Order: sequence, then C-alpha cells, then structure tokens
Amino acid sequence: MASKLDQLKTMTTIVADTGDMESIRAFQPTDCTTNPTLILKAAQMPAYAHLVDEAIAWGVSRRKVTSEVCDRLAVNFGAELSAIVPGRVSTEVDADLSFDVDAMVAKGRQYIADYESRGVGRERVLIKLASTWEGVRAAEVLQREGVDCNMTLIFSLAQAAACADAGAFLISPFVGRILDWHVKNEGKTYTPDTDPGVLSVHAIYAYYKMHGVSTVVMGASFRNIGEIEALAGCDRLTISPQLLDELLKSDGPLPRRLSPENLPKDTPARMALDEKTFRYLLNEDAMATEKLAEGIRLFARDLRSLREMVSRRLESAEVKAI
Repeated sequence: MASKLDQLKTMTTIVADTGDMESIRAFQPTDCTTNPTLILKAAQMPAYAHLVDEAIAWGVSRRKVTSEVCDRLAVNFGAELSAIVPGRVSTEVDADLSFDVDAMVAKGRQYIADYESRGVGRERVLIKLASTWEGVRAAEVLQREGVDCNMTLIFSLAQAAACADAGAFLISPFVGRILDWHVKNEGKTYTPDTDPGVLSVHAIYAYYKMHGVSTVVMGASFRNIGEIEALAGCDRLTISPQLLDELLKSDGPLPRRLSPENLPKDTPARMALDEKTFRYLLNEDAMATEKLAEGIRLFARDLRSLREMVSRRLESAEVKAI
C-alpha cells in the first residue's frame, strides 16, 4: 500500500513548511513556504552560507542598511526554492509592519519586483501577510494588482471571511497553535476528531465551499500527523519536514475527510464584515485575539534576531573592506 504521504498527495496539495532545500528535494512538495523563523534557522546552516554571503556582499557594495539586506536574503532563499518546487514560494512581509497598510503594500511590491528581476514571475510567488484588519486591506490592494497573497496567522472564521471578501489567494489557518491555546486554558486532551484546530479548519473549509469562495484553504502549524490525517482533502496543507517524514513512513488507508460534496448543513450564512464588525468578532474570540497577537510578536522577535545576525555580518564585512 502507498504511504500516507503519497495517499495525501492524491487529494491535497502538499506544501513544505521549511527553508531547508534538502528536505524539499527529499519530499517533493508542490509548494513551499518560509517565514522569519525558518529563514533564521536555515541561514545558520553551512549548506546555505552562499545565500547569506551574497546578501552581505550586495549590502556592502551598495551601502544598504540591515533591513534591506534581510529582504535580499529572504528573496535569495525564495528564488532558490522556486528552482526546486514546481509551484509557489511564499515570502513573508515583516511582522512589525502588520498594522501598516501602506508599508505592507510597498514591501509586497518590492518583493515581487526583486523576484521578477531574477526571472521568477509573480505567478510563482505568494506574498505572506498577517491577517490583521490592516493585513487584509493590504492584500486587497495587492490582489487587485495581480499579486497573490498568503494570509497567515488565521485563528478564526471572522479572519477567514474577511480574507475571502478581500479576494486573497490563500489563507493559512494555524491548527497546532489553536490546539495549544485550548490545552493550556482548558486542561483537556483531544483526539484528532475533537482537536479545536482541526475543527476550525473544517468550519472555514465548509464556509468557503458553501459560499463559492475561491480562496485556497491551507492548514498549517501541525503538532502531529493525526491532525494532518483529519484534514485529508483540504485544498493544501503546509507540513514540516519531520511530519512529512512520519507520513512517508506510515502506511494504512487514509480516507478523505474534507470534500466540497460533503458539507455540513449548519454552515453559517455569508458574513458582511466592515472594520467595526471584524474587530468586535475578533475581540469576542479570546483564543484568536491572543494567538494573533502572540504570532506577530514571535515572528517579529525572530525577525529581530535575523537582523542582528545580518548586522553583525555587515559590520564584519565592512571592516574587512577597509
């Protein structure tokens, strides 16, 4: 019998959640996605020193500041990844811009221009934005310009509905982080079928399919392969190399759990969300409010660590150049 990974690939598009190119070559996903945490980890691996060295040399020769070199590094990784996967590469806009519409739009345009200058067309790239109200508005602008967006840090149906209204190409509901919150706050244990993160994706998937929303649902942030198996049939799933390996080594039947032909009858009506309604619904959901804020803080923290590493390398390179 085929492995569970191979079975999953027949019903769901697999996305590698890593910046490690060797892992991507091993598991042959369709797409891959990165964020500051993954770039920071990969940038410290000897195998990718050349990508860091190029960005540093570019920064020194053109007298660029640290943030510009970090942007160069992110696109270095993305461009290299685009040569490995047949589909899309996601590149994340700085988390500390998550409440600034104009800055997010400008950064998205900049990334696309950098990719296109390297021969990587915008049809191969997703610009990754935090799903704040401002992030949704930035996505609305970029989508109108033909720049497809991956809306990250999704923890609620209200966020998903707002992203759908903005015409976002793809959303990333964070399954494992939702589970983490419920385990911590309720002290319960969950099976894959009762996992709150899994149930959240089921609800979003049903809402989108029931209302003819074309936005792609991509489950993310998994804690175990049970969560992944419970979402078999979801449009896309972005999975870490460790869990991809577990799926590859697992056999037995993998039934489809999500399908447009089998939707629950209690799916909510299409929401009409203005800013006040969005913020109120998000505020009413303690888990979503806390995990969105925490997610932005964590990505911003790792972005600062990446900038610190790049800053040290820049200073050292500039001294050597004197």
